[in-house]
Amino acid sequence: MKVTDPKSMIRVAREAGGEAHVEPLNLGERVRELRRSRGWTLEEAAVRAGLARSTLSKIENGQMSPTYEALKKLAGGLSISVPQLFTPPSKAQVNGRMAVTKGGEGQAQATATYEHELLAGSLTKKQMLPYRATIRARSFEEFDGWVRHDGEEFLYVLTGVIRLYTEFYEPVELRRGDSVYYDAAMGHNVVSLSDEDATILWVTSLV
Repeated sequence: MKVTDPKSMIRVAREAGGEAHVEPLNLGERVRELRRSRGWTLEEAAVRAGLARSTLSKIENGQMSPTYEALKKLAGGLSISVPQLFTPPSKAQVNGRMAVTKGGEGQAQATATYEHELLAGSLTKKQMLPYRATIRARSFEEFDGWVRHDGEEFLYVLTGVIRLYTEFYEPVELRRGDSVYYDAAMGHNVVSLSDEDATILWVTSLV
């Protein structure tokens, strides 16, 4: 089984997500979308904003660039702030992505202290990296310094008893059903206190 540095595993997963491509905002389309989302006709929106219907029509069709005064009237009529006119809406469409990982069928990756089973491996551009980990380490000295990386992390104990060491807190003992959420940039290591290797669910943010 390939031995992988846990930090590099998370780095590779983060890089695999790629960079989100942000399309330039079309002000006319944005205004039209805001108007239609309120169920207003062009005439109704123009009246509410105190603009001529022809002026609003030209803005929506990209035939004129509104002055700041016109933008303030538009924002006021739509009951939003001027900056919100230029803020792209969050994606409303439902992508419907899903990945099922049956028990024991995750992608296995071993480190010197943990054995990871990566979950939802078929999904690209994830915002979270979920994985099941078997804790081999029995003492802090088995680690080559702290593990730390960007993002936040959630840990849930599935079986056994563990001790979580963190850079800025006293070690904490966690048992089955216990969980902890922490800043992953803070050094952290986990050891098993059980006779058998403990198992945990880890979820790491990739954004």
